Amino acid sequence: MKQTVVIDNRQCLLYQEGERPKAVLVQPLGVQERSGIDDEVVIISEATGTSFVMAAIAIEDWEVELTPWHDPAVSKNREVGEHALDTLDYITDHLVPWLTERYGNIPFVLGGYSLGGLFARWTVSKVHCFEAAAAVSPSLWIAAWQGFSDAHDVYARYVYLSLGDREEHTRNKAIAQVGDNIRWEHEHLKQELGPDNTVLEWNQGNHFTDSARRTAKGFAWCINKINQR
Repeated sequence: MKQTVVIDNRQCLLYQEGERPKAVLVQPLGVQERSGIDDEVVIISEATGTSFVMAAIAIEDWEVELTPWHDPAVSKNREVGEHALDTLDYITDHLVPWLTERYGNIPFVLGGYSLGGLFARWTVSKVHCFEAAAAVSPSLWIAAWQGFSDAHDVYARYVYLSLGDREEHTRNKAIAQVGDNIRWEHEHLKQELGPDNTVLEWNQGNHFTDSARRTAKGFAWCINKINQR
C-alpha cells in the first residue's frame, strides 16, 4: 500500500508492506531519489520477509536540509550547515509521534544515501528514538567528522555502513577522504556497539551506482538485526 500524506506541512510517501508492521523505516528522500523508491521498498520486502512501514519524507534542498555543519568543500552557501537541526526537529517532534500514534510503539530505523546517510549517522548521535541507522555511501568526508564521532555517543543499537569501491578514487582531495573515514568509523563503531552490531559493506561502483538497491540493502540489514534480537 502506497499513499502520499502531508504531515505538518511536509509531504511524505508512506508505504505499508504487510498487515502488522514490525518496524518503521524513515528516509529523507531527495528529488534525485524519488524514481527509485518503489523498487527500494520491494527489495527490502524481498530481503527481509517482514512487514514494515516506509516513511520517505520529501527533501527539496538536499545540501541545506541535511548537512549537519558548514564545510566549504560541500558548498559555499552559508545556509548549508544551518538547517539540519530543523529537519531533525521535524522528524522527532512531528513525524515520529504521528507514525507512533498510527502504527504503535515499534522500532524505528533511520536511513539514507549520500548526505542522507551522513544525516542518519549524525542523527543517532543526537537523539534516542532510532533503534538502527543505515548510512549508505554516507558523506563522511565532511570536515571534522572523526572529531564529532569520537566526541558523541551512538544511541542506536545497530549501525550499517556501506561505500562503493570506487568512491575514494577521485581527484577531489576532500571527497577522497571518505574511504579512510568510513574505515575509521567502522572500527570506532565496533568498539562502541560491538562487532556484531555494525557492518561495513563494500559495493561495486562509484557514488552514483545503484543507489536504490544499496539503500535497500542497508535497511534490510537493520530490520534483520532487529528481528534477530
